[in-house]
Amino acid sequence: MLFSKKIISFLATIFIAFQANSATAYPDKPIKIVIGFPAGGPLDQHARLLVDKLQTILGQPVLVDYKPGAGGSVGAESVAKSPADGYTLMLANTGVSVINGALYSKLPYNTLRDFVPIARTAQQPLALLVNNAVPAKTLPEFIAYTRKNPGKINYGSAGNGGISHIVPEMFKTATGLFMVHIPYRGSAPAFTDLMGGQVQFMAESIPQAANYHKQGKVRALAVTSKERNPALPDIPTVIESGIKGFDVVGFYGFLAPAGTPKDVVAKLSDAFKQIMNNPDVRSRMVTQGTDPAFLGSDEFGQFLALQTPLWAKAVLASGAKLD
Repeated sequence: MLFSKKIISFLATIFIAFQANSATAYPDKPIKIVIGFPAGGPLDQHARLLVDKLQTILGQPVLVDYKPGAGGSVGAESVAKSPADGYTLMLANTGVSVINGALYSKLPYNTLRDFVPIARTAQQPLALLVNNAVPAKTLPEFIAYTRKNPGKINYGSAGNGGISHIVPEMFKTATGLFMVHIPYRGSAPAFTDLMGGQVQFMAESIPQAANYHKQGKVRALAVTSKERNPALPDIPTVIESGIKGFDVVGFYGFLAPAGTPKDVVAKLSDAFKQIMNNPDVRSRMVTQGTDPAFLGSDEFGQFLALQTPLWAKAVLASGAKLD
């Protein structure tokens, strides 16, 4: 009996040591970050800003894999079905995380059930943009112009149900305007048609919007946050432009498949915390128009749980629904 207890104790010690060594070993191979949209969009820009620092901290290559389709759902489903070992992560935006669940009747994943939060890295205001041919220099002028031209104003988005679709719908509800939605497969082709005049209006995250505005390719009329954005300091907020209470800000964050070991989650979360504390990274984010807004795993999980019903309400009010 005593001999058996010694064996059990010995095996338990070996098991604990093995677990400790496993935790220390992570990561021992490349890590993949999946983005559910084409290359060149806002999420891609955000990933590129962080990847080099993440590779340095973790000591392994970090690869970005694009899996566009269905408002980011194709990429999200692939990550949800990946091994829960910390080697496949998802960089998600507001649409993928908390809008799609209310938008798609047959969504192949559930954010709160199928993923474990790693870190929120940014909050992301949007800019309301028009094609340069639109004779409106301010948001009130655009509202007046659209009212005089019902059905003649189209707005582009990065895809059905994403934040660039829902925010214009919220704007339409707040103003009583009528505009026709033209969805694209990502923000890059939507911007191409906005600049070309095939669509006249668009709501898009500020890093890309500010870049095109500063180049004179489109015109920013307002930003959707409560305060002005450093990347577009001369552009007023929607609230300043006369629409009370219009404060809409998206977010970016990293998720892993549910069941990913807690020690791996903690190591990844800490790595992103180190990155987000880097003054150079923070400065570059602010310059681009993205607000550094780190939340660790637990806090990000609580944030997602609060945001999900809020965006579900916005989707319901917009009348948007996809199968």
